[in-house]
Amino acid sequence: MRSNKRMISIGIIVLVMVAVIASPVFAAGTVEKTAVRDTLTIAIGAEPESLDPVKMTSAPAATVGEHVIERLIYMEEDGSLVPMLATSWSANADSTVWTFQIREGVTFHDGEPLNAEAVRLNLARFVDPEVGAAYAFLLGSVREINATGEYTLELRLAQPFAPILSHLSHSFIGIVSPRQIRGIAPTATFENPVGTGPYTMDRWSRGDSIRLSLNENYWGDTPQIPNLVFNFIPEESARIVALETGEADAIMAVPPQDVARLEADPNIDVVFQTSVRTIYIGFNNLREPFTDPAVRRALNHAIDKQAIVDSIFEGSGFVADAPIVDAVFGHTSVGPYAYDPALARRMLAEAGFPDGFSMTLHHPTGRYPLDATVAAAVQSMLADVGVDARLETREWSSYLQFTSQPPDQAQYDAFMLGWGTVTLDADYGLFALLHSAQWNPNGNNRGFYKNERVDEILSAARVETSPDRRRTMYHEAIGLIWDDAPWIYLYNAAQINAVRTNVGGLIHHPLENLSAWDAFFR
Repeated sequence: MRSNKRMISIGIIVLVMVAVIASPVFAAGTVEKTAVRDTLTIAIGAEPESLDPVKMTSAPAATVGEHVIERLIYMEEDGSLVPMLATSWSANADSTVWTFQIREGVTFHDGEPLNAEAVRLNLARFVDPEVGAAYAFLLGSVREINATGEYTLELRLAQPFAPILSHLSHSFIGIVSPRQIRGIAPTATFENPVGTGPYTMDRWSRGDSIRLSLNENYWGDTPQIPNLVFNFIPEESARIVALETGEADAIMAVPPQDVARLEADPNIDVVFQTSVRTIYIGFNNLREPFTDPAVRRALNHAIDKQAIVDSIFEGSGFVADAPIVDAVFGHTSVGPYAYDPALARRMLAEAGFPDGFSMTLHHPTGRYPLDATVAAAVQSMLADVGVDARLETREWSSYLQFTSQPPDQAQYDAFMLGWGTVTLDADYGLFALLHSAQWNPNGNNRGFYKNERVDEILSAARVETSPDRRRTMYHEAIGLIWDDAPWIYLYNAAQINAVRTNVGGLIHHPLENLSAWDAFFR
């Protein structure tokens, strides 16, 4: 958890961290000294696309960014919401006016004070339609943002919005210095954010690494390790070697087949953590032949998802039975699609493709565990039902840009992506990806799926305050989405990281952030 939140009574055990200090060792008349470690290096598979909160769209950006930029609320590993830059919050009787008390005595890295006006500027930029933040839907019901006192912020909502607090805990609703965004053009951005976090930006070496340095004036508990480095290493094997040689102190996304190798190393600990991420292949629902739901269903039957989980991931993970994982509020099991290539061929023939067809499947490399291997397996299975899928890959930032084009410019048939429902609420996992209001370029519905009834349900579920009625709504919506098959529903990912045994205090968060503010060297 955030070390700074030990200042708040939330009933957790405080970790006592012991730094390694230089000490003399007398041997044969000589004095040796143990070097003090001042840099922790973490290897991740993809480079952040941006560290500007309104431009951030991926977990790598969140993992790096959260060390520099903080938000109003923090979600603990168990899903509980605790204060961060807001110390408390309350709502009126119908939950349409929310009041937040902003933490006093906090300064940004440039010396600017944190106050309600600074937060107001950030949230106003986040929801500004001219800015076009891909995650603006997180605050879609907010109509007014007012600083009603120096440290009092008021959000006025058009209607009740059930997941508002969970959404405010999202890493992308980060607060940066008002000096950085005051007067900035809607389409302008910045590379090095100025936040309030325990670390400051030092250097971003594009294509290689990001280096962070200690914020000496941090408002909470000061981290023990002065410097953090995030190295970008897309190849799984290279990340493994970096950990084994000590080039990296920790790595993310360990391939399951390498677990035994790492567990056999006495200098390495393997960490297994739950995940809220679903991996899927999205179809361009506006592009033939994927305009036909029968074709999309047929391709779901063509893929042996259990074999992917068992063979590629050695049983870590689960075949998707819904567009969101079962840990998320609103989940209901409606699948999976049975693996039946004979049925898939018959369905394709009935849809007018007795000899199959050709398509292009775009996929990332290094962003998700074994993503390129999964894409190749899907390609082989599609070939078995007569579909010739040509694989194409791109560097992660370029991949995100390529798959975020508006409908008239989207030049893709299908694409592999993952989505972690990090708010633990179905609104984030369904509205963001499957409501037609979220079509590219200013949303995350990259497949241009539209079902009017689904739109209606997802819009209504956002403002419904009864959990039971919300569950019923999501049950219907998920059933419709599953039958429409806008995706090939693949699997719910597992999370496997590894760390050298001389490092303690890393937080391996279920939301797929690897947080280092509590880290220490043994």
